[in-house]
Amino acid sequence: MNLSYWEIKSWLTNIDFCIVGSGIVGLNCALHLKERYPKSKVLILEKGMLPQGASTKNAGFACFGSLSEILDDLETHTEDDVVQLISKRVNGLKLLRQTLGDKAINYQQLGGYELFLESDKLLFENCISKKESINKWLKPIFKDRIFSLKDNIFNFDNVNNQYIFNQFEGQIDTGKMMEALLEKVYTKGIKILNNTQVKEFSEDTDSVKIRTNTIELSVSKLCIATNGFASQLINQNVKPARAQVLITKPIKDLQVKGTFHLDKGYYYFRNIDNRILLGGGRHLDFKGEETTELNQTDYIQNTLEGLLKTTILPKTSFEIEHRWSGIMGVGNQKKAIVKPIGKNVFCGVRLGGMGVAIGSLVGKKLAELIQ
Repeated sequence: MNLSYWEIKSWLTNIDFCIVGSGIVGLNCALHLKERYPKSKVLILEKGMLPQGASTKNAGFACFGSLSEILDDLETHTEDDVVQLISKRVNGLKLLRQTLGDKAINYQQLGGYELFLESDKLLFENCISKKESINKWLKPIFKDRIFSLKDNIFNFDNVNNQYIFNQFEGQIDTGKMMEALLEKVYTKGIKILNNTQVKEFSEDTDSVKIRTNTIELSVSKLCIATNGFASQLINQNVKPARAQVLITKPIKDLQVKGTFHLDKGYYYFRNIDNRILLGGGRHLDFKGEETTELNQTDYIQNTLEGLLKTTILPKTSFEIEHRWSGIMGVGNQKKAIVKPIGKNVFCGVRLGGMGVAIGSLVGKKLAELIQ
């Protein structure tokens, strides 16, 4: 780039902390670094016009896991691991709300509902049989009973006539959350360079050299907060996982209120601005959705639309207004990777589809690694 002296001096010189990724993790990391080191110079590099992962593309669920998801996690994780996962999600949501305030993110605790297709009677029965033991097991975290039964009050079709209700689940406006985070970051004097993609970096004794698609620079400390895109820069146990989403046009007198999970959370939907937002279907093609491409497939989009017609809005006419995709970071464990990967390089990645819940906490932990 043809940079001026002023641009080099103000934006690209004497950078104490450089963060790759301006999503929930990266922005929170920057805020906590600035809080710990008020005189430091913090620069965030973002490859997109807006954050390109899942931070501005998620469904806005303020959740910590449906009952069937928790039981599924217990198949591959220890009880202690699952308790820690849920505790971190709960604490992460508290931190998000404390950082930005409920009004700024339009937080609403309307509750969450897990639906079971008529063909999933065994899964429903298993969840019911474990419901009270899980309530008892998690009571130290929530100080109350979490899961209860509710009748099919929203008149969904082709589902069991009872839902499993979670009184603690909420929802946010994802766009407002990111606007509020960005505003907070800018007021602290933290700089963001958009449309700047990091191609590679190399570490010296006391600095890190970074090459991007437009510039080269040297920084004291580097934090990688690219989650689903992490494998493009670092060799850690994290793979991309695309989540496809669609949203309807406004629906007159829409009665559906809350957040909803279906098929162990692989489908999820909610109300927003008198619309239905529906996402998921990754389990229909795990390998195909292991990609960083931000497009959609006919197969999954048609399946989502079919679910709207047959189950969610069977007696209501609707039109699809938007479709999009976000990229999550997943691995063989749901525990986030927050660790040094060099003397001056650190990472906070693999949020496992729980970025809204744990992103603030992961960003804080990432900042705390740097001494």
